[in-house]
Amino acid sequence: MKIITIICFLLTSLNLYAETGKVTGLEIPRFVSLKSNDVNLRVGPSTNYPIQLKYISQNLPVEIIDEFDVWRKARDHNGMIGWLHKSLIKGERFILTGYKNEKEINLYNRPNGKIIGVIKKNNILDLKMCIINWCKVSQNKIKGWLLKKNVWGVYDFEIYNAKFYQPIINQYWTILNSKIFK
Repeated sequence: MKIITIICFLLTSLNLYAETGKVTGLEIPRFVSLKSNDVNLRVGPSTNYPIQLKYISQNLPVEIIDEFDVWRKARDHNGMIGWLHKSLIKGERFILTGYKNEKEINLYNRPNGKIIGVIKKNNILDLKMCIINWCKVSQNKIKGWLLKKNVWGVYDFEIYNAKFYQPIINQYWTILNSKIFK
């Protein structure tokens, strides 16, 4: 029982030092996604500032790193930083595949499971859940697990949408997939 209490304490304390936005009170930095396929990234927080870049990919994940009034300072997967109007972003989470050098990424039926497919670089997928090293994603009717290191739009140690009992399930699959049972 003490171990469970310590684990719960550690998991909740990881976010104690997170900064919050001055406008929204939400965590900074955080990932969001673009609402449409016509979004302008501006040099400053106003329509008076010039457009630095035009995004044409709906659901592209971006990282919010600051806030000012109705504007959000964002960073994209290429490191480009600029300002987006809050009406152009949404809280739904998506990820971008293979943002580093991977050309193809394996899709698994479960963490450490069997390969069920391959996803090409630069695909935008709906993020369903993340555990320590894995993320569950979907696109249309296809669902599976990817290694977290192969995607952009989630933090390395972020746990997203996982139930409190998820570590037990992870341990079960690890034991099941170990060499003892093969």
